Amino acid sequence: MAEADTVHISELTWSDYDKRLRGGATPILLPVGALEQHGPHLPMNCDTIIPTAVCERVAARVGALVAPPLEYGYKSQPRSGGGNHFPGTTSLDAATLIAMGRDIIRELARHGARKLAIVVGHTENLMFTTEACDLALRELRGEGIDDMRIMHMGYWEFSSEATLRKVFPDGFPSWNLEHAGVMETSVMLHLNKDLVRFDRVPTHPPANFPPYDVYPVEPDRIPASGALSSGRTASAEKGKFMLDEYVESIAAALSREFVL
Repeated sequence: MAEADTVHISELTWSDYDKRLRGGATPILLPVGALEQHGPHLPMNCDTIIPTAVCERVAARVGALVAPPLEYGYKSQPRSGGGNHFPGTTSLDAATLIAMGRDIIRELARHGARKLAIVVGHTENLMFTTEACDLALRELRGEGIDDMRIMHMGYWEFSSEATLRKVFPDGFPSWNLEHAGVMETSVMLHLNKDLVRFDRVPTHPPANFPPYDVYPVEPDRIPASGALSSGRTASAEKGKFMLDEYVESIAAALSREFVL
């Protein structure tokens, strides 16, 4: 891909980046993921691979740029990620994630960006990326920059009810219990089937958690596989269908909010 055609900020020269960003019209997409176990069948960087793929495709549609992803996230929680005790899961304290997000937002504003979409791929990140947005905007206003606009989202929230009925004909368990389940397995099969060990997909029923957490975490309350539901009905076709919807819906949302 020629430099001028890339959507990745990291692949541009500083001068080409400056030209693209000047005037604040070009939106920037920032994927925020995690390094977290995803069962015995998926790679630990699912939460980075998927939102980055969404951002790349959205950027190509709307003329945006994609910042390098944040590849570490907040601590995995039992009822949404299986817990932080699994080998390989490598997490940040909340203050660290907030500070990283705040600093990146401020730097992008310093470069001239005025339209930013933060696309989160790890549920546990959401409140802390929200705080990063709030602190960065407060500080920027103190510096006289009051026209920075940020969209903040979890990409999976763009699944329509019709899609959920199609992908989960036997019933949708919940997004928390979908950790390493049908959606992530399907999208990964579509994006890079070589990273999916489909013969290792767990077949146990969805985890059954009480409506509260107990700390310190008791690992025996969590499925030993790390998956909170089974991805056995996943397919690359479902993955493409869901990814296409995310891209189309998020691109439309950016176009609407940023008047592209």
